[in-house]
Amino acid sequence: MLHQLNIDNYALIDNLEINFDAGLNIITGETGAGKSIILGALSLILGQRAESKYFFNQQKKCVIEGTFKIADFHLKAFFEENDLDYEAETVLRREISADGKSRAFVNDTPVNLATLKLLGEQLIDIHSQQATREINDPTFQLLVVDGVAKHQPLLTEYQINYRAYKKATTRLQQLIADSDKAKADLNYFQFQFDELEKAALAPDEQEEQEQELYALNNAEEIKRNLTGALYLLQDGETAITGQLKDANQQLLALEKFNPGIADLHQRLNSTLIEIKDIASELEQIEQKTQTNEARADEINTRLSLIYNLQKKHRVSSNAELLALQEELSGKIQQALFGDEEIETLTQQIKLQKDDLQGLAEQLSANRLKALPEIETQVMDTLAEMGMGNAHLKIEHTHTAKNELTKNGTDQIRFLFTANKGHNLAEMSKVASGGELSRLMLSIKSIIARYTALPTIIFDEIDTGVSGEVANKVGIIMERLAGNLQVITITHLPQIASKGQSHYFVYKNNETATTYTQIKQLNEQERVMEIAKMLSGDKPGESALQNAKELLNY
Repeated sequence: MLHQLNIDNYALIDNLEINFDAGLNIITGETGAGKSIILGALSLILGQRAESKYFFNQQKKCVIEGTFKIADFHLKAFFEENDLDYEAETVLRREISADGKSRAFVNDTPVNLATLKLLGEQLIDIHSQQATREINDPTFQLLVVDGVAKHQPLLTEYQINYRAYKKATTRLQQLIADSDKAKADLNYFQFQFDELEKAALAPDEQEEQEQELYALNNAEEIKRNLTGALYLLQDGETAITGQLKDANQQLLALEKFNPGIADLHQRLNSTLIEIKDIASELEQIEQKTQTNEARADEINTRLSLIYNLQKKHRVSSNAELLALQEELSGKIQQALFGDEEIETLTQQIKLQKDDLQGLAEQLSANRLKALPEIETQVMDTLAEMGMGNAHLKIEHTHTAKNELTKNGTDQIRFLFTANKGHNLAEMSKVASGGELSRLMLSIKSIIARYTALPTIIFDEIDTGVSGEVANKVGIIMERLAGNLQVITITHLPQIASKGQSHYFVYKNNETATTYTQIKQLNEQERVMEIAKMLSGDKPGESALQNAKELLNY
């Protein structure tokens, strides 16, 4: 329910704070006082577009904030799906700057307008004489039937299974398409796979072959430099190893004169050993380094094969070629054995469909049982509101060939006539705005008994009714408010008298700038307001007495 609404800098409103009650809230005021402006502000936190030209003060931003008590509306899943902090008392806020830029928040977390709108639709339902689209929507009509049928757990089970069924059928279609393509391309895939398999590629082979070929192509230079290095280290007349040996002997002779030289002698000896090891390894490399044209040709041939394969398949490494080989193997397996997977999935889908058909039949049976109850209750409620000749018939059919949909196989259509002897037709074609409003009120009053509905706001839907009919409309609204929060903008005293809380909207002209204000009326003020609604600005004693009677004071 909407607990509190704060409006800053919107249209004729400078600043307003409205605290609503849980039951039937009445809003009255003269035409043009600003009642619809309040609804316009409320629509901003429900995700509607805004324009800065409607600001009270063009130098300030507009801020609309609504506090909602949502503990009974099972919205935790919505908050989790949208990564929002769930609070039993949730705040929706909209800020629009003077340049038209807008920001929206849910519990201080920024959200886009689409998310704000989705949440708002689950919290507030604004209904006016012009808002007849919902009542003619087949989805809404089915929702009414499901609410009265009281089979939400069954419907939830069906919808979960239906999503799994649709996912499996999508997977099957993809498998069939892949299999057909794989079969059509099998020879081509097989040729490519055989070519790669015959090449017997290794992941690091290219780098190793290129390194070996580089060494073979430069063998003479490598051998020449190795020989030169060996000459300097150990083969020349003044080889480093010979000189180090001499130096080593001289240090050995000095150890007896200076014990500290022993350490230097040991270090020089270690250096000599290391250089001998280096020379030995260089000698082994030098002996192995030979020109080998046959091996070079062999490597060139191998690398040519690798390069050609990489160029052909537009890759740059053996790793990519091996990945392609694995992919081709999968496609070949799909072509050869894909039918088995398709057959398995087909059987699974058949079982899923059979289960869904069974659940759909249960849903249909429940819905059929609910139809007479809805028809009777709606017509009884309409009769209370002065439409005793109205007739509602709910047409029930099935989808073509009992095709499964997200809600089963049922198709629901509400057919209506407000007048005796006239043919039934879709409601939008045969009902006036006032009749549609009363019809919607009767339908909402029924489904509110069976399921939690958001706050409903009626914006002058009582136009065209008066007297006892108006009183009956008020009684229906009062009854509806026993199950959910109702906010009603009205010009009828019979309806205004039924409210638990009464708010009066008026223009304040005491300052240089006119602005809209609202106040909650006490008992005495309510009597005066309803008396004015009955007889005008200066109500007489009879009007005041009549107002008290309407209010049961």
